[in-house]
Amino acid sequence: MKIEIHYNYLERFISQIQAEGRLSFSLTELTKHFSSQSNTALKHALNRLKKKNKIVSVYKGFYLIIPPEYSKRKILPPELFIDALFKYLNRPYYIALASAAALYGAAHQKILVTSVIISKPPLRSTKGENIFINYIVKSNFPANGIQQLKTETGFINVSSPELTVIDLVLYNYHVGSFERVIQIIYQLSDAISQNNMKMLIKSIDIPIAVLQRLGFIFDLIELSELSAVVYDFLSNNKLRNVPLHPSSNKNKLNDLEVNHKWKIIVNLDLQLELE
Repeated sequence: MKIEIHYNYLERFISQIQAEGRLSFSLTELTKHFSSQSNTALKHALNRLKKKNKIVSVYKGFYLIIPPEYSKRKILPPELFIDALFKYLNRPYYIALASAAALYGAAHQKILVTSVIISKPPLRSTKGENIFINYIVKSNFPANGIQQLKTETGFINVSSPELTVIDLVLYNYHVGSFERVIQIIYQLSDAISQNNMKMLIKSIDIPIAVLQRLGFIFDLIELSELSAVVYDFLSNNKLRNVPLHPSSNKNKLNDLEVNHKWKIIVNLDLQLELE
């Protein structure tokens, strides 16, 4: 009976949090709120709510509240809790790659994995029923190119369209095929600002080879203004030949076509379906 009382208190606590527009809480917050209750009793109460699919833990000591509209999925969409999670962890982050493109109306295929770029140290992927968040470590976490988008629960950090296309080339192996990378860049093209691209590539650390590939792609999909921005930036650099697809066997590159403008070895037979 005593645990039942604690359980009812926890129900009221969760209702209060939801009334504030929040869908998450931490164990630290909970124990402070119920300082007179034992940890054992609170854990029993949490477990009862977990069994009823009213809450779920996605990280040690961090819980999500599952409203009725998400009860069948038993999880929240990542954009409703990712910011709260990283505030709890006290770490920088931003939603990236195809996940970011989808938030701008691009990446028309269904996104099965949410890509989040973080600083060191690495973080284990969040995997579970109806959820997969992949955390990608970027050693030089950018100070620019990240913007906030509004959600039902507040704001989330998302790579700008310009940073998104750079990351798509840099982390192409997290996206799928290189054709998929080009397709998403094409779908995102209307959201990319020439001026923003110019400022961004001057202000963050980007491998030269990534910019060569990006410039080649811009030419390929006939985005001449964006191509000119990248070419102008690279004009003061001595470029060397690099493969379009970076993971190819270097011993097989010698006899392949080279795009002399971008010094790109075209080592892919691209079959593009741009839409």
